[in-house]
Amino acid sequence: MQYIKSMIEKYQIYIYFIALLSGILVGLISNTFASILESIISVSLCLLMFSMFSQIPFFNIKHSLFNIKSIVALLISNFIVIPLFVYGLIQLFDISDAPILIGLYLVLLTPCIDYVLVFNALGKGNEQLMLFATPLLFICQILLLPLYFTLFLNTDIFSQIDILPFLKSFLMFIIFPLLLALLLQYSSKKSKNINQILKLTSWLPEILMALVLFSIVGSQINKIIHNLNIVITVIPIYICFLIIAPLIGTLCGKVFKVTQETKRTIAFSSSTRNALVVLPLALGLPNHWVTITTTVIITQTLCELLGELIYIKMIPKYIK
Repeated sequence: MQYIKSMIEKYQIYIYFIALLSGILVGLISNTFASILESIISVSLCLLMFSMFSQIPFFNIKHSLFNIKSIVALLISNFIVIPLFVYGLIQLFDISDAPILIGLYLVLLTPCIDYVLVFNALGKGNEQLMLFATPLLFICQILLLPLYFTLFLNTDIFSQIDILPFLKSFLMFIIFPLLLALLLQYSSKKSKNINQILKLTSWLPEILMALVLFSIVGSQINKIIHNLNIVITVIPIYICFLIIAPLIGTLCGKVFKVTQETKRTIAFSSSTRNALVVLPLALGLPNHWVTITTTVIITQTLCELLGELIYIKMIPKYIK
């Protein structure tokens, strides 16, 4: 069973591509099935968030401080240098449309906390650092995202956002699954049965992520086709990000004189984004923005998965 699990983790990127392509095919063939898929998005997203949060070692956060220099380099790259780069990139491409802007900032300002662990391992990074840094990365991005929005978005855009649906999505898709995961982790220390349940949840993230990608793309593909101009607008931004972000991570690692494995980890973390965690927040935006913003986020996922295939070959070769 462990062998099957390790194979699922190792080849998850291909599973996601199959899920995406299957979703496109099903969505184009049947509008009825597309409607069914749309109805399961909320439930599958909640389950995905819970399964991912269950794997983050929140109660071992003190161990993430085992190498202050590495952690500081990782945090500075992700939460100072990358945000400044993203802001400059968006100014360079002169993006002013509100739903596109929000989608870009949501997805590019939040470092990945899930499949980056696998890609980092495949790319010969510092696996222990990446594992123990995940709770810090999650906490920091949740705290800093409102600050980034305040700094980077103008007041006209804020005035068009109804905060209540946004908060509802945040509570439903982030806070509620997070609290359940924390309760499960805490209880697992006192009960063998609950600890077994916690171990079982480690099977879920890849399967549920494939289901979420399948259901979202399948239900939204017709809307995405009608918004191809948006896809064309954001792809050059994502390509620039995929090229430059790992260089930023590597530079931060060099400044702090960390090991080559840690430099690779900072490169992976700086360039891999948290699309599926921020996607639920997009669902809390005004209805006339949701399709555009989700299209922006899903497009980033497609670009990123292709980029990761290159990263796992290039990063170990050139970051030494």
